[in-house]
Amino acid sequence: MTEITVLDPATGETVTTVAAAGLGETAAAVAAARSAGAAWARTPAEERGALLREAADAVAGIAHELAELTRRETGKPDAEARDGVDAGVGTLRQYAELGPLHRGHSLRGRAPAADYTVTRPRGVVAALTPWNDPVAVSLGLIGAALATGNTVVHKPSERCPGVGLRFGEALASALPPSVLLTVSGDAETGRRLVADPRVDVVAHVGSTAAGAEIAATAAGHGAHVIRENGGSDALLVDAGVDPGWAAEQAALGAFANAGQICTSVERIFLHRELASEVLGLLVERARAVAADSPQPLVDRAHRARVHERVSAAAEAGARVLAGGRVPAGPGAHYPPTVLAGCTPEMTVMREETFGPVAPVAEVGSFEEGLALAAESRYGLAANVLTPRLDHALLAADSLTVGTMKVNGVFGGAPGGAAQPRADSGDGFGYGPELLDEMTTRSVVHLGTPVLGGERR
Repeated sequence: MTEITVLDPATGETVTTVAAAGLGETAAAVAAARSAGAAWARTPAEERGALLREAADAVAGIAHELAELTRRETGKPDAEARDGVDAGVGTLRQYAELGPLHRGHSLRGRAPAADYTVTRPRGVVAALTPWNDPVAVSLGLIGAALATGNTVVHKPSERCPGVGLRFGEALASALPPSVLLTVSGDAETGRRLVADPRVDVVAHVGSTAAGAEIAATAAGHGAHVIRENGGSDALLVDAGVDPGWAAEQAALGAFANAGQICTSVERIFLHRELASEVLGLLVERARAVAADSPQPLVDRAHRARVHERVSAAAEAGARVLAGGRVPAGPGAHYPPTVLAGCTPEMTVMREETFGPVAPVAEVGSFEEGLALAAESRYGLAANVLTPRLDHALLAADSLTVGTMKVNGVFGGAPGGAAQPRADSGDGFGYGPELLDEMTTRSVVHLGTPVLGGERR
């Protein structure tokens, strides 16, 4: 039996050891979820919503424990870990309310006939979720799936299996047997789930490489795939904005959660008119973050990949203005790093680093920066800071990404949804639209019968 051991990325101490699910255990979980599916699908939507509210209360009751375990397994700061738990509970409650309101459409044809649609759950959902915000992301996918009458087999990331198991227990305590099952495991466990022909939906949040493999495997047996994968989100800073504000936004986008957010800023393009001042202030912010709130990366293997990306950029001519060194001591800490003089050919400007790294390039005009920002195989999100409405509209029209953020690197309306493009994924991964992803629609044409030779 394979065991998974998780070390605290801040101290290097052992936090969790769990047994990875084998072939038989994984198959049994899918079989149990499928067996429970018919009864759960027949459960009235308002009853499912009530049970989801109870499940949300069960998770809220252990919020402190989940936040502490998230911090110890992933290195996420206390406040941000608790925010993630609270966000997950809120999303679960949101789907508990939205599920009963999810509806079909009607179309009036020739009177008195009518057409309407009936929504149906797809079946068994395999949810493969990440480590960087484990509770919030997982509860969103699980909540939408359960609210629409699907059953779920959840595999949390092998980097935080303890968190996944604990909130899985809390959720399951409020639900009928086998409606939600949690299996621990590594990539091989995930492959078994995705390849199982009894799985109807695969919902995945994680790397682009894993997402591409999942999509190819699921296509073999016709499973519907929802995936939010990697990105190389650009931040374009236009002339005329306040340099201090621009530096704060760049630091927030690149360094929050040590750069381990799906929509972290991965590339920065500064207009030449303010580039020097913004760079200087960004370096100050990087040093302040390093001194005031150092945060480890999730583990040493990930830290090694981040540092390799920084080192390669430096060797190719980038200037390291802050950070860029692996610190001594236990854990997996890495300092906020600022790279100047970056070019589009550098890997750090083309691929997702997923660490506290701010690679900067200067541009001579907004249009030049916009063209460079658009040169990417990804399509997750993009950011623009500009005082000009025409530039904001031009960016929104030019950058084919799921989320376009103008004058703020994070934020958005509650319940908002986005659709990743290209190598960043497919489908709506959250918001009310996720209910549509989790269901199919049958069209019903209702005509009038012929009775006794007379149509009525």
